[in-house]
Amino acid sequence: MKVLQIPFTFYPDPVGGTEVYVEALTRHLHRFGVEPTIAAPGSHDDAYEYQGIRVCRYGLSIKPDDLRELYGEGDPLAASSFDRILAAEQPDLLHLHAFTRGVSLRLVRAAKARRIPVVFTYHTPTTTCQRGTMMRRGTEYCEGLMEWRTCARCTLEGLFNRSGNLECHNRSGVRTAAARALAYFVGSAPPALGIGLSRLNLQGAQWTALRMTELIQLRHATVRSFLAEVDHIIAVCQWVRDVLVRNGVPPEKITLCRQGVAQEPEGAPRRLERLKISAERPLQIAFFGRFDPTKGVEILIHAVRSLPIARLRLAIYGVAQDEAGKRYELKVRRSAGGDGRIEFHPPVRNTEIVSTLRNYDLLAVPSQWLETGPLVVLEAFAAGIPVIGSQLGGITELIRDGFDGILVEPASTRAWTEALRRLSEDPDIVVRLRKNVLPPKSMYTVAKEMAELYEAVLSHSAIYCSDAGSGKPLFGRM
Repeated sequence: MKVLQIPFTFYPDPVGGTEVYVEALTRHLHRFGVEPTIAAPGSHDDAYEYQGIRVCRYGLSIKPDDLRELYGEGDPLAASSFDRILAAEQPDLLHLHAFTRGVSLRLVRAAKARRIPVVFTYHTPTTTCQRGTMMRRGTEYCEGLMEWRTCARCTLEGLFNRSGNLECHNRSGVRTAAARALAYFVGSAPPALGIGLSRLNLQGAQWTALRMTELIQLRHATVRSFLAEVDHIIAVCQWVRDVLVRNGVPPEKITLCRQGVAQEPEGAPRRLERLKISAERPLQIAFFGRFDPTKGVEILIHAVRSLPIARLRLAIYGVAQDEAGKRYELKVRRSAGGDGRIEFHPPVRNTEIVSTLRNYDLLAVPSQWLETGPLVVLEAFAAGIPVIGSQLGGITELIRDGFDGILVEPASTRAWTEALRRLSEDPDIVVRLRKNVLPPKSMYTVAKEMAELYEAVLSHSAIYCSDAGSGKPLFGRM
């Protein structure tokens, strides 16, 4: 069986957790008779080998000719280039791991024109949330129902909060109130207004804002078509499955299959050897993630700096994936203010994350959006250490509060400060948490489940949904 795996990007470009998952899945699928190839959008058509993995890149337009391409069916150039890959590779099945301008509805339709079935894994909130966080107003949990007025106003509020036009006010509360009022007003415009403005071909952020209701309505229609036209959908956590069902996807079309780790978990004897934390030794905390506001590293830094005499150290392993990431990294470094307890380290290779985490007492995951994992929580458990994380999304599905980790109110610096103070003053808490950490699901198991799903889709079997963690079979004939 030949399967094309299609992520947002791939090595040697900077990658995120989705691409780490795709690489590990690709390597393990070989064991189950699946011949995987990576196909990902890039600056130009290319083909190469990455550490034994065959990779095909297809060219993406530098700039879309029409703004509707960003919200609609996708980039025509990318779809045309991808169709040439389909013709050359002749896969039995596609497995999409993104939904973007380059990994779009056009790709699904190119595959269907060749009678190739398509499986899609929902990895990030950006699939159904234009703001990309599934957090209404940036701070409130959203149930994820796609409704164009609500989503347009939320998207615009995020844009206006970052806009220089509102920076004339020194108090963030004034900026937020102004952004909210403006977003409500512009987000109430009828979509027909945007359609009319599009015919004038006006350029600039203000014209995009005025077209937002039209663009969000288009985006929702495209997402619904995409979810309807793929053959099966993988939800990597429960909240994703709930959002999909809430938006009309039939439950029988969804399989809940959680992520796994590629590295072998640390054995119990070695874990117990490291349960030596004392009041004389600083608590060693690690952060792994992108330099992006959604990852919450600034809140973590502010919490540490709010405890100037606490015996703790914070090691930040951050990745700047683009120019925006580099700018944010500079901001984060300034936030550290020269505090000698906060150290910045270069990113480590994905294969070294678990072994690196074994040098720490605790992993911090202060995410400010609904994570579907994140994978690094499982990597911490594989290293045998507990996690302190935001009480949001997939994090709450992985961490048992007070048992193998601590859950904290996401955006509250005070809550993070108090949690770190308590952990640094009472190391026995960390010892107790660590004793309860269990080895996570492996990528070998995930690959086995994916191979079964591919066979079921190809044979048109009825597929029923089950949590992979239950030990029950995922797929079966009815």
